[in-house]
Amino acid sequence: MIYLDSAATTLEKPASVARAMAWAVSRLASPGRGGHPASMRAAEVMFRCRELAAQLFHVPQPEQVVLTANATHALNLAIHALVHPGSTVLISGYEHNAVTRPLCSGGQVRVRMAQGPLFDPDGVYEAFERELTEDVDVVICNHVSNVFGFVQPVERIAALCRRRGTALIVDASQSAGVLPVDLTGWGAAFVAMPGHKGLYGPQGTGLLLCNARTQPLICGGTGSVSDSQQMPGFLPDRLEAGTQNVCGAAGLLAGMRFVHRMGTDRIRRHEQALCRGMMGLLEDIPGLRVFRGAGDTQCGLFSFQADGVDCETLGEELGRRGIAVRAGLHCAPAAHRTAGTAERGTVRVSFSAFNNAGQAEYAAGVIRRLVQPAG
Repeated sequence: MIYLDSAATTLEKPASVARAMAWAVSRLASPGRGGHPASMRAAEVMFRCRELAAQLFHVPQPEQVVLTANATHALNLAIHALVHPGSTVLISGYEHNAVTRPLCSGGQVRVRMAQGPLFDPDGVYEAFERELTEDVDVVICNHVSNVFGFVQPVERIAALCRRRGTALIVDASQSAGVLPVDLTGWGAAFVAMPGHKGLYGPQGTGLLLCNARTQPLICGGTGSVSDSQQMPGFLPDRLEAGTQNVCGAAGLLAGMRFVHRMGTDRIRRHEQALCRGMMGLLEDIPGLRVFRGAGDTQCGLFSFQADGVDCETLGEELGRRGIAVRAGLHCAPAAHRTAGTAERGTVRVSFSAFNNAGQAEYAAGVIRRLVQPAG
């Protein structure tokens, strides 16, 4: 199988990830639940995971790194901490349902959208500058669109939020491990990310980088301050009730070590080269529309549509031929409405450090044959 769906989950991981998880299954107990070696080893792995994340993403203290089940969990924690009934929230036009559904489920939250044209960072920034008025309490913006690979101008949006004194939540689901993510430099209140995409960790892992007051979403045991019926007032315990995914943390630590060794810039350049090469092979196919950004406005994923061919059907046909992509709305209908693709959706191709040019060329050839049948 040629796997081109890493924007959903990086299926191909460094071998060290599986080894770390297999070791953890038999060697690690629950951190904070005992003074014996198995518990202490688990606490050490958890700390090393936070420590490396803090180094990679410019977090002042490892304790400000909260381990979560995924980016959705992390975003819900961030939104729960800052958004309340009566709040006004400004979001970009390219947000995932992991942002929009929590905002809509809370009730009495006013959601405003800063819609800018696709692959137009200046237009997006101008929309935020125009819409970020005094009544806005929180800004939420993804770093990279999961549908189009559009790199939004987060640094400039963050600077705007700092000038206007507005809290910022960044969804780094598609950028962590590929682009620089800087909690301190951005001055963001929270940055959320999954472990199972660009960080090459296992599913069921994620991180929330915290730089603001927090409010527990789930309450329970933490192994600390057990004589109190209130959740601890300090991080990470305040947001980590219950038994943690220690095996997942061990795998995530190994994945982040791989990213640290390779370097995000090297990974980004590799993925972008594959992305541009494959888009170039597809762009001359009659009736095929490739959504392509100029320069560094696009990361290593892209979407396309084919005239007269249903996107879901095309995705299924590619799957039958051993090419894994994703088709449809990608859990981001807002992004499709902004780009004008909501009626049909798109087929998305996304790369990782483990893909190569030969795979991209072969997949492009299969797509050509599917949308231009012989005769």
